[in-house]
Amino acid sequence: MTTLQQQIIAELGVKPDIDGLEEFRRSVRFLKQYLQKHDNVEALVLGLSLGQDSTLTGKCAQVACDELNLELGRKKYRFIGVRLPYGIQADEQDAEAVMSFIRPDVVLSVNIKEAVDASAAAVEAAIQAPVSDFLKGNMKARHRMEVQYTIAGHYKGVVLGTDHAAEAVTGFYTKFGDGAADLTPIFRLNKRQGRRILELLGCPERLYRKTPTADLEGNRPQLPDEDALGVTYDQIDDYLEGKLVPEQARLTIEGWYVRTKHKRKPPITVFDDWWK
Repeated sequence: MTTLQQQIIAELGVKPDIDGLEEFRRSVRFLKQYLQKHDNVEALVLGLSLGQDSTLTGKCAQVACDELNLELGRKKYRFIGVRLPYGIQADEQDAEAVMSFIRPDVVLSVNIKEAVDASAAAVEAAIQAPVSDFLKGNMKARHRMEVQYTIAGHYKGVVLGTDHAAEAVTGFYTKFGDGAADLTPIFRLNKRQGRRILELLGCPERLYRKTPTADLEGNRPQLPDEDALGVTYDQIDDYLEGKLVPEQARLTIEGWYVRTKHKRKPPITVFDDWWK
């Protein structure tokens, strides 16, 4: 009988062992094939949070564009990295290192603070109650994605997402926020695999060793993902690689998986029954 762990691993396509450079090439090939198939698309757009996942995804995108332009003999494709701070980002000191590693064709910066604050104020006026810090964090994530799609529309581009297996299994993203994208090139990798690929690519160690954080809540800035999830990424990665993990960790991971199933599905129609 197939266990839930085995079902999850199959659904997310996680391998217990990978060739890091080959998996990097697989992501690059995927992006190149998409661009070659859709002749009207000329740009890959990604919000650069300065974390591990966007750094790896951005590197995949820039290499894909560089290789296609070289093969074409002209500069048709561009990778557009978008900085989307809310005010001043706490890890802003890492921006130069990220940009030097990826070397995006175009770097844009849109400070979302004024727009998010105005939107929150309008909602508060309508509901006659404060918007919680948690809900405002989700507003930040959704506004960031809105900005990316607007930029993609301007540049004839598509939006990349940074969803990976350790994030997908827990649903640790905002629905229709950072969970919304056209292409997710690092889907299938867990956290340690992404870290290993960056190491092999010569990424500065401090970028892939930094503590992962969604950094959405103003009252708890730079809250580590692991604190919010109640389980470590090492335990999540072990689980996704088919290894035994402590019982409490297994229950936590599977609990997140079941509760967040709606995030991994399209909107529910009258023909769906998975939610019942």
